[in-house]
Amino acid sequence: MLTAQTTTREQLVRNATESASTLREHADWSEENRRIHDKSIQVLTDAGLFRMRAPAQYGGHQSDTRTLYEVAVELGRADGSAAWTASVYWIPTWMAGLFPDGAQVEVFSTPDVRICGTLSPTTTAAPADGGIVVDGRWGFITGALHAHWQLIVAVLIRADSEPMPVMTLVPMEDLTVIDDWYTAGLKGTGSVTTVAEGVFVPQERVLPLGAVLQGQSASQANAGQSIYRAPLLPVAAPSSVGPVVGMAKGAMDAFLERLPERKITYTSYERQSDAALTHLQVADAATRIDEAEFHAHCLTAQVPSWVGHVSRPERSRPGSRRPRSAGRRARNTRRPRAARWRGR
Repeated sequence: MLTAQTTTREQLVRNATESASTLREHADWSEENRRIHDKSIQVLTDAGLFRMRAPAQYGGHQSDTRTLYEVAVELGRADGSAAWTASVYWIPTWMAGLFPDGAQVEVFSTPDVRICGTLSPTTTAAPADGGIVVDGRWGFITGALHAHWQLIVAVLIRADSEPMPVMTLVPMEDLTVIDDWYTAGLKGTGSVTTVAEGVFVPQERVLPLGAVLQGQSASQANAGQSIYRAPLLPVAAPSSVGPVVGMAKGAMDAFLERLPERKITYTSYERQSDAALTHLQVADAATRIDEAEFHAHCLTAQVPSWVGHVSRPERSRPGSRRPRSAGRRARNTRRPRAARWRGR
């Protein structure tokens, strides 16, 4: 068993920033080849970013949601596909920490393990001696081409009970990959289809999906840790929004970098930066990015209050209502002005 070294948010964000040059260098290759470049995977591994949601007893950082968000933003500024893939790995890696301890030993025996997955119950499972047998296929599996394991959801059908969705962990070598990821955007994520044909999964690697959605853990080692007592969706949202905000910031970076040398065709402006319209459009874009980041920060701040609660965040925490009202004011004051710039 590995032991975790304390890694601060600042260090992980710095690691992400330092990885950016490698990600940018190979971003075009990833888009052309519809998968993340191996060197990009390696630099993220070396930076410890695949261990951000792994259990501490296996060398994981157990990073909070604010850290997930900030790291994903930095990655997204450099390569949207790499950022999205990393953020997708974080969610099933955290979910693996909810499984029985024996299953975790098997999964996390691989250093910097990469786990892909989906919550779509598009397949069926049948009971078998000591476990279940899974048949079916899952689409849009981001990161499957570099993953060691896949977290899958199937509907378990028993003769004596109602169908029940279950979540399982399956080694990638037990699955068949169908290379069908042909898209216009985020092509580098390699979000292919995977197929299971009569795959046996031992009972130790099977959990009821409902329990996971409600933040219920089958792990004794992780039972007392708040990171494993939060519901799934509030945990998953911050890591998912980070790459999007990062890509927006990356687009702004690219525009401002090119701005000094750009003209406006068919006008008298020798420099685009001299046009008042440019200032208005940049300000509008910057305001939208700031607003998105404001709401992301509010979300990450509220996640701790969801620990042990399923229906809604804890209302009694001081200041818990303030971000909501501030968010409403931001929407009410900013959107009408932005709409006027679009001619509405």
